[in-house]
Amino acid sequence: MIIAIVDYDMGNLPSVQKAFKAVGYDTVVTADPAVIESAGGLVLPGVGAFANGMQNLTARGLISLLRRYAASGRPLLGICVGLQLMFEVGEEFGETPGLGLLKGRITRLPSTVKLPQIGWNMVEPVQASHPIFEGLTEPYYAYFVHSYAAEFTDPADVAAVTDYGRLFPAVVARENLVGIQFHPEKSSRAGLQMLSNFGRIVCRSSSIQPSI
Repeated sequence: MIIAIVDYDMGNLPSVQKAFKAVGYDTVVTADPAVIESAGGLVLPGVGAFANGMQNLTARGLISLLRRYAASGRPLLGICVGLQLMFEVGEEFGETPGLGLLKGRITRLPSTVKLPQIGWNMVEPVQASHPIFEGLTEPYYAYFVHSYAAEFTDPADVAAVTDYGRLFPAVVARENLVGIQFHPEKSSRAGLQMLSNFGRIVCRSSSIQPSI
């Protein structure tokens, strides 16, 4: 069993892979459906626009596979645009259907703040007992790069919030799904702790063991 990072030409893949390695988890970067299908845990990273992300996933024939994977109950982590693609609809560059794993829309942050948000901002957990936050003191700071964010459609899915122009979900969680709007690979100790925690979540659901 492996942790697979989905390659769909939208992510900072080497940095994400290096960050997982730093906390003791080997990963494979892949667009191979067979490798993704067999993975014990899946990471959907992302840098760029929602519409482009869905276009690239469609071109690689990964849409149905990702939906099946999510429905299988195995851990799936979305990072930045990867989180956004988990929702039903994104409005960046026109309204685009998403994966529909979570209810809600991805909308532009208010024009009252400088966009994109680039830099450190406070993250406040509202589901502090979720295993993705294990070992973290709250609140903490994380590194964001984005102009769009999820709206509050189902409060039960909101695991942490951040305020930038409006309050938005910084972390979402539902059953086997976790999404992080900021970049954990750039968020120092807190971000690395969350990647380590995701590795532990995968371990608990499969036979994967840390490499260190």
